[in-house]
Amino acid sequence: MFEEARRRRAARRVTPGDGRPLKPFRWWQMTFRALFYLRLTNDGGRQAIYAVDVRHWQNNSSGNVKADLYLDDRHHAHSRLPAAFPVPGGTVEVRMSAFGLKRCHYVTADGAECQLVPDRDSAEGRRAHFDRRHPALSRGIGFLSSVVLLVALFVLVAQIIEQLTLSQGVSQHVGTFTSPIDLSAWGNTVIGLITVTASTERALRLRYSRLLDGAAG
Repeated sequence: MFEEARRRRAARRVTPGDGRPLKPFRWWQMTFRALFYLRLTNDGGRQAIYAVDVRHWQNNSSGNVKADLYLDDRHHAHSRLPAAFPVPGGTVEVRMSAFGLKRCHYVTADGAECQLVPDRDSAEGRRAHFDRRHPALSRGIGFLSSVVLLVALFVLVAQIIEQLTLSQGVSQHVGTFTSPIDLSAWGNTVIGLITVTASTERALRLRYSRLLDGAAG
């Protein structure tokens, strides 16, 4: 029920497009643009190509990131994220995290879903190409990213508990806790940079965990 209500709110944010042409992806846009494609065939057998264009990091701090939907290279619709674009047979859902896109999926009316295909020249497309060329190494990198975030979460929780038990009102009831890992300010900075890198790598694969990536953000 909650998911359906969220989709309806997202659908109300969609506005018609202006028909402008889709600009090709340039290599220097990898750090701030995502471009995904979806091919659909209508009842008449005609194939249509939808494209979702997101300039992420643009006004990201204010939560004002927008997505554009193109149909056969023409601007078809526009929405602030999270977006839910109605398309034949279902909806294209687009959501973003602090590190990039966490969702760009086609969801059919019966609930089946599939991820859209990233542009080959985009950062997401290059990561997907690397996965196809080197599947074992790709899985290893993905596993390492998850391990890094788990370790960072443990360090964060341990430090928070230690700070909480320093309070006399808390310590007299539960005692004090000393974190097994005592990092300097420089060490915490390094951990922060590593976790951002790990979450960014996961975002390139549209992987997101509220516990892991949410804590890192």
